[in-house]
Amino acid sequence: MSMIRTAKLLVGVMGAGFALPALAANAVTANAVTDCPMARAPYSIDSPLIDVLINPAAKAAAAAELGESFTGLNPFLTGTKAPTFSVIVSLRGVFSSGQAGPPKDPALLARLDARLRKLPVSSADQLARCARYDHEPADPRPSGKGLHVLVFEKINGFLDAKSVGAAREALQGLAQENGWSMQVTDKGGAIRPEVLARYDLVVWNNISGDALTLPQRRALKDWVEHGGGFVGIHGAAGDPATFWDWYTDSLVGAAFLGHPANPQFRPATLHLEGQDPVTRGIPAQFAMTDEWYSFRANPRLRGVRVLATLDEASYDPPANLRMGADHPIAWKHCVGRGRAFYSAIGHVPAGFDDANYRRMLTQAVEWAGKPDPACAK
Repeated sequence: MSMIRTAKLLVGVMGAGFALPALAANAVTANAVTDCPMARAPYSIDSPLIDVLINPAAKAAAAAELGESFTGLNPFLTGTKAPTFSVIVSLRGVFSSGQAGPPKDPALLARLDARLRKLPVSSADQLARCARYDHEPADPRPSGKGLHVLVFEKINGFLDAKSVGAAREALQGLAQENGWSMQVTDKGGAIRPEVLARYDLVVWNNISGDALTLPQRRALKDWVEHGGGFVGIHGAAGDPATFWDWYTDSLVGAAFLGHPANPQFRPATLHLEGQDPVTRGIPAQFAMTDEWYSFRANPRLRGVRVLATLDEASYDPPANLRMGADHPIAWKHCVGRGRAFYSAIGHVPAGFDDANYRRMLTQAVEWAGKPDPACAK
């Protein structure tokens, strides 16, 4: 029986005021996302903070154990609608790192974790957790004979609109200069096999926060490992807490540690490492001003080809962010038969006007968008 016929029948029996809202609610539920990665995960101190905040019982447990240090958290950390910073932090990260005052006693956090894990995860909880994802059937189509580039901008975590906009504008200009066909989407529903098959590479433009459902994750991973290209810009590796190991460890190749503050943006000297098609024609040493990332471990340990490093003496990071004489800031590597490039440069909009950085991005797109014999082995 069709939905329309069912509606007419219910209107006749129960009255329009009952039947149609019920059908509408059912339709909304039927279209809701239910296959997000953490839909059924137990509550814990490692859950995205937003998932604790949107569940009354989980929020009450955190308040009971942590007291005013939780209830008085900076509102910047406690948003409940994406995009928001609470998507990219966890209770463990906030309360063991000193982000919210002195680090908490590990025994207290362990007690809270055990308490959270006892909470049920209802179907309503699953829908609430998945509400920040989408499976809208976006269908971007490239045109032209140049490289086909898909710029992805679905941001659930920290959104810096100026950085995202500056990167997009720069990429659009580079596309015109180099004859690329570039499309932009902010829909996770675009990350599916039939869409990715049309493109040579994807660009993760300052993506913050877990953004893909489980099928979308599988689509991206399979496409990259079978020959697709990936370019990640700045915030694409800038989340304090991450929830997809393959993305962090294998695709990007590094986990964010932090960046300086007071001042947040500092001039620094960059050194290129050896000769590479991505850095061809760029001076061996040049300066830029940006928000300089440090990483929990040197990505070189994962076998990446480091392209540029930071001279820490030139911008004086705090002691807890120092990586030493080898501080990678841009690199590339093979991911299966695919290619991945990541640059931590890209918070300051003016950086996208820098001739050296524009050349690096241009050549990174050209490298990531074409087969590399080194990645076919």
